[in-house]
Amino acid sequence: MHVHDYQQYDATGLAELIRRREVSQADVFEAAMAAIEELNPSLHAVVRTRFEKARHESLQVSESSVFAGVPTLSKDLLMALAGEPLAFGSASLSTWCPKEESLFIRRVRDAGLVVLGQTATPELGLMGITEPRAFPHPQNPWRAGYSPGGSSGGSASAVASGMVPIALAGDGGGSIRIPASYCGLFGFKPSRGRVPLAPAHGEVWQGAVIEHALTRSVRDSAALLEQINGMAPSGPYPVPHETGYVAALSSSAKPLRIAVSLGGFLSRGLGTQVSAEVKTAVEKAAQALSAMGHEVEWCDPPVEGNLLADSYLTLYLGHLAADLQWISQQTGVSVHRLAIEPSTRAVGRLGAKLSARDYELAKRYWHVAAEQMSQFHQRFDVLIMPVAADTAPKIGELYPSVARERLMSLLAVPGIPSLALKAGMLKRLAVDALSRTPFTQLANLTGQPAMSVPFHVAANGLPVGVQVVGRLGEDKQLLQLAAAMEQHDDWQCRVCQKLEPE
Repeated sequence: MHVHDYQQYDATGLAELIRRREVSQADVFEAAMAAIEELNPSLHAVVRTRFEKARHESLQVSESSVFAGVPTLSKDLLMALAGEPLAFGSASLSTWCPKEESLFIRRVRDAGLVVLGQTATPELGLMGITEPRAFPHPQNPWRAGYSPGGSSGGSASAVASGMVPIALAGDGGGSIRIPASYCGLFGFKPSRGRVPLAPAHGEVWQGAVIEHALTRSVRDSAALLEQINGMAPSGPYPVPHETGYVAALSSSAKPLRIAVSLGGFLSRGLGTQVSAEVKTAVEKAAQALSAMGHEVEWCDPPVEGNLLADSYLTLYLGHLAADLQWISQQTGVSVHRLAIEPSTRAVGRLGAKLSARDYELAKRYWHVAAEQMSQFHQRFDVLIMPVAADTAPKIGELYPSVARERLMSLLAVPGIPSLALKAGMLKRLAVDALSRTPFTQLANLTGQPAMSVPFHVAANGLPVGVQVVGRLGEDKQLLQLAAAMEQHDDWQCRVCQKLEPE
């Protein structure tokens, strides 16, 4: 199977070819390996490969399984392969190997996917860009020199370039949806608790983090979710395994009540400027949904964006401080000697000075926002809004400057972190971290399912995703709507054509 032929199919399509014996598992495996070896030296999407182990594992995969031996890549964050490196994008964990495989990875393998390697992520998954000091920075396949986003940037680059048709990803504040928007992919964040993080974790970031995948097609995303959903016995949420995600794609969707917003309720106070191209993308989606028979109305939810940003970043700081202590325990290196980036160290110092009271107050606001969205969804089935304020940034554009890192180094002075928090450092961090992407954290804090749908290509040649947020637990309805939007705009074919050689 030639690489070019391999790149024309999504994962479901490749699995169908294998089952019909039109190609062999080995043919598909070799094509994927060739694609990675050809493209990764310039795109830097994959931080390490495991071809020989994957080849052996592929021999054990049944052709009757859902994905029948189709290749994938996992993210270098949380997704543990027992006894194999998992660096979390950080030099501080460059030699660390988890002892147990994650349940998520086991279910992915049971579904018939074969993990060929691991993809790039920012250090500890902390940014909406993927520019770790410890690894080369992945490129956006749509345009050299531009970021694929983060924190699942390596996975997005790998899928958009045609290395693999589906790559595993995680989302704690937009880390599936932002790269999907920047790279013209479908990115689905399931409802809170639907996918397990066991055995290493019950929940991460108080349940804000959930794992799934980046895909070219809605059907691949639905097929994977059908196989991996349902919490572990030790999981904190009683979310049983469900079926029907794939079947929902082919059933007729009832007319929905759809709210449309440019996200001003989330970005006020952050200096966010939504570009004309993003406005066009949202308007196109609204017009398309209206043409499809849905009731569309421009309306903002009653959520206070400044409070949401403060709440999100307060827990972000607290969890980072705890994560650095965990890395110290795993490696035997004291926190102040860990090989971490200056910005990571600075934010960790702030987090270490948070009081338990402030942490708890921040968490309580999550329920306030969830209740507000619950009331909003009594009127509207889904909410349409931007994923990001603009198309993909240039690599280096959003990473902290040398001057900013020097300023952050002052947080090493005793007493300064506490003073910085009192002086409004949290607000400064909110502007720096969220001004370009203030629209995705809401669904993580409320637990709602959300997705990025590739609905527009800007004049600069870069794609723009549109975010769709659904009611908590109504993942099937959201996927059903995505399938209808995919069919209406035929965006999967457009993405595949983009992958053709020049």
